[in-house]
Amino acid sequence: MKSKKTLAVIICLVSFLFVSNAQPLADMGKAENEALAQKLVNQCANIHEGEFVLVSGGMRDLELLEDIAINVGKKGAYPILTIGSDRLTRRWVTEVPVKYDSRTPELDLKLFGFITAVISVDYGETIGLLSDIPAERFVARGKAYEPVNDLVAKRNVKGVNLGNGLYPTEPSARQFGLTLKELSDLFWEGVNVDYTKLEATGKSVQSTLAGGNEVVLTNPNGTNLKLNIEKRQVIVSDGVLSVEDLKGGYATSQVFLPAGEAYVSPVPGTAEGTVVVDRQFFQDKEIVGLTLTFKAGKLISMTAKSGLEPLQKMYDAAGPGKEDFAFIDLGINPNVTLKPGSKLVAWMPAGMVTIGIGNNVWAGGDNKSPYSMASFLPGSTLKVDGKVLVENGVLKN
Repeated sequence: MKSKKTLAVIICLVSFLFVSNAQPLADMGKAENEALAQKLVNQCANIHEGEFVLVSGGMRDLELLEDIAINVGKKGAYPILTIGSDRLTRRWVTEVPVKYDSRTPELDLKLFGFITAVISVDYGETIGLLSDIPAERFVARGKAYEPVNDLVAKRNVKGVNLGNGLYPTEPSARQFGLTLKELSDLFWEGVNVDYTKLEATGKSVQSTLAGGNEVVLTNPNGTNLKLNIEKRQVIVSDGVLSVEDLKGGYATSQVFLPAGEAYVSPVPGTAEGTVVVDRQFFQDKEIVGLTLTFKAGKLISMTAKSGLEPLQKMYDAAGPGKEDFAFIDLGINPNVTLKPGSKLVAWMPAGMVTIGIGNNVWAGGDNKSPYSMASFLPGSTLKVDGKVLVENGVLKN
């Protein structure tokens, strides 16, 4: 399951569906914290007077979260601060009775009945924190949160997330085969990209995708996929919520930092072919040689060379919509590069191609399934009506 795009679930204090990898910002100076907070509030979230803003993060980032709340107040808006931790997440699952998994989250429904924006900072530090929890519990919790996610989308709640699956921690650095410094440097280089140039690149990629019909995705590992994107909405995440973005509805009102993605949900029923994922991380495990076969837009087969069992259990337990091809996502951030020999995968490196199944509301689609999975395909070639947009992992636009 991939969490980054379901903000209503990510930020809820009691939610345990999705756990991000994050590094506390305790080593940042006060001036740096303040500058970052101002950027998140004023540029990324575009907060205005009178808004109700939920600020969410972990204990070790408390000063940054306080700075964010203060800057929300300076805009004449109203901040609400919530704090989470791995300890809280773990205890919520292991100590709160299972019977409450499927209970309608009334508090969250009331909260998102008036909240206008969410600014969240990833805080989880333990990979596989809930890997021993039965898949059925995640499914029950996901179904219970459907009304909350529907409400968030209906009300076009703005969202800004700092992390985007790349937040540096010791465990995530080890998983990616990097040092913590290498991962941290990469993360902040991505956050501090030239946003004017990023916006220009995004518009160019958006134009190519929006004007196209057939997308063909190939990779030397055996990937060969075709799908149709004719007249589908193409969304660019460039790190800033503009007036135009806010007019586009929920899907265009989300920011994920480090930014730099262009994504589209295809015409339903058009995805045909095979996707081979060399490396898929799930919980604290690595799946090698994951092969996904699609026919008429649906996943009809999922195999792997090794490590598939935990993912298969989660997929089997999920409900309808899990099998639908959901989106195709292109990375456009030139500051985030893949180190040769590492296992790093992320959404935003320029030339990265990511595909997914299940929920695609965040990408402008209609699939509201609580289940979603994203798979990264570095080194791919992607053509739009025969025009090469990505060649061997290099963005050509």
